[in-house]
Amino acid sequence: MRVIVTLACTECGDRTYTTTKNKRNHPERLELRKYSPRLKRYTIHRETR
Repeated sequence: MRVIVTLACTECGDRTYTTTKNKRNHPERLELRKYSPRLKRYTIHRETR
């Protein structure tokens, strides 16, 4: 039931990170604070479809 999701930066749009999530337990989109190499700081990354 785990699926691979891609995380995109909300400020620059880069798709730098991938992770897995369980769709049964967390059907909503994932949001994490991750490091953005282009901006050289931590930003919010959202799951993309």
